[in-house]
Amino acid sequence: MVHKIEKDLLRFKQIVRGKIKKDLRKYITRGELIGKKGKHLVSIPLPQIEIPHFRYGSNKREGVGQGDGEKGTPVGSDGEGNGPGGDQPGEHLLEVDITLEELAKILGEELQLPNIKPRGNKNVVAEKDRYTHIRKTGPESLRHFKRTFKEALRRQLMMGTYDPTKPRILPIREDKRFLSWETKQSPENNAVVIYMMDVSGSMGNEQKEIVRIESFWIDTWLRSQYKNIECRYVVHDAVAKEVDQHTFYHLRESGGTKISSAYELCLKLIQEKFSPYEWNIYPFHFSDGDNWSGKDTSRCAELLEQEILPKANVFCYGQVKSAYGSGQFKGDLDKHFAGDDRLITSEILNRDGILDSIKAFLGKGR
Repeated sequence: MVHKIEKDLLRFKQIVRGKIKKDLRKYITRGELIGKKGKHLVSIPLPQIEIPHFRYGSNKREGVGQGDGEKGTPVGSDGEGNGPGGDQPGEHLLEVDITLEELAKILGEELQLPNIKPRGNKNVVAEKDRYTHIRKTGPESLRHFKRTFKEALRRQLMMGTYDPTKPRILPIREDKRFLSWETKQSPENNAVVIYMMDVSGSMGNEQKEIVRIESFWIDTWLRSQYKNIECRYVVHDAVAKEVDQHTFYHLRESGGTKISSAYELCLKLIQEKFSPYEWNIYPFHFSDGDNWSGKDTSRCAELLEQEILPKANVFCYGQVKSAYGSGQFKGDLDKHFAGDDRLITSEILNRDGILDSIKAFLGKGR
């Protein structure tokens, strides 16, 4: 039987879910959501009617129901405020916690993202203990009550000591049965996401914020698809280096751009730590498309074609529009890898383009 309060809670969750889906593009393009992320929850501000509640503390107001008052004192008024009364309703924001798993489902439904099919046999074997057997010895904490009861009853019936008018079942040591476990090996798919970002002088704060927001949503979706996932972060200008997540999002650099340095470091990580036989590999690279020379672009194409693409599930390149970047790199990739679905590119003109970029990257279910 479902209680009324449970129905109300379910209805409230459906309202919240519908509101988030309706305004998903707004939530994606604004960065507050990332700042409100906890370990497993995201706090989302929703325009809602404020729920009535008691407020405790000192009360300086006067009037009916508010302490001592004088005749004619307006009810609920504190007598303060300047300017004429407005004719527009106020907006009440209600903070709602939603799990990252539910957020991923909403994203998948709205963008019609297919579930990812892990490529090949990229998994590791995990050992799990399952209590599926019964044995005659074991600790009292694992004693199986029902089986012990049956054994004791069977013994008393066979010995003729069971009295149905006064049913008493008294197990002895030989009657006791205990749970026993066996260790089973089960494969679990693993994935690694390698985020690479251009931090040269042509990438400004707005471009980095776009990368930060898009990476959050990509990460949210991939974590809903894989049980075990690792993230690595690479930044580059003319030289690439691996950094932690905080540094990746907040580092301010300047200087030239040599994209091949990031791809070489990405390849090194794969070769040394993430075997393609055990890991599903997702490299994401974000840049404004400005590379220092055509020769280096050719080196990038060589690394991708010969080394990275055969090892990765898919390689995604997002080009963020910048007033200082040439934007040439995306065109070079599209020309060189025309028809190769292992490499996906997208152009992100502004924050409104984040949603379309995510759909382009994740829409093939690879």
